[in-house]
Amino acid sequence: QVQLVESGGGLVQPGGSLRLSCVGSGSIFSIKTMAWYRQAPGKQRELVAEISNDGNTNVADPVKGRFTISRDNAKATVYLQMDNLKPEDTAVYFCRFLVSVMPGGRYLEVWGQGTHVTVFS
Repeated sequence: QVQLVESGGGLVQPGGSLRLSCVGSGSIFSIKTMAWYRQAPGKQRELVAEISNDGNTNVADPVKGRFTISRDNAKATVYLQMDNLKPEDTAVYFCRFLVSVMPGGRYLEVWGQGTHVTVFS
């Protein structure tokens, strides 16, 4: 059983910053990709940023230059540093890991429960 727990969401004014964290726990052997998604009210879930196990990143255009994804493999943790936040960044943010629980095992998709980010004037 693998669980992901996000933290760091909250209320912030436009131009402010937040740092989200997502910690994995349980029977984790290796983690291939760590990613952040978000879902705004009435909209589909969308990719925000992802990072591979060798550190390559992919950041969505709407947040490029403002959000930074990083990971700490030893802590099974992924971070999302969000700067210069805008009202349109308001959403529930979810982390997603591709996790293997044994050597040579297939990778499974695991999601966190989500953390709310609200950007308001």
